[in-house]
Amino acid sequence: MRQITTITLLLYLFLGLSACSDNKPASLNDLKGQWVVVNYWAEWCKPCIKEIPELNALNSQHGDITVVGVNFDGVVGEALAEQEDRLGVGFQTLSYDPSTELGIERPKALPTTVILKPSGERLDVLIGPQTEASLLELIRSSQR
Repeated sequence: MRQITTITLLLYLFLGLSACSDNKPASLNDLKGQWVVVNYWAEWCKPCIKEIPELNALNSQHGDITVVGVNFDGVVGEALAEQEDRLGVGFQTLSYDPSTELGIERPKALPTTVILKPSGERLDVLIGPQTEASLLELIRSSQR
């Protein structure tokens, strides 16, 4: 009986801790050492919605690349989680707008995608919908 209680307590603690941790990077500095694709999106942006599956694939199928989103409208918390669920966003969303950190003006067109090298240096700023293949080609060609 004591073993069951211990296992139950450990499971409860594990689940409680994982529920408190959202696994979101506090800043882009947390992601240095890997390729980072920063994508500005909004739920009203049809091209943004169209490219989400491409970004999900890039993020999940390439271990050296991390995709992070930025909600253009500044939605946070529960409302953001609901939008991400509705749209099928499978990558992390930053809780702030990193445009200053990226050295760019706040985007005027969506979607806007910024590619960062593992050093943190900006490789490119892309306007319009991207595909997994186009982003991968840009990243891989810069490594040659």
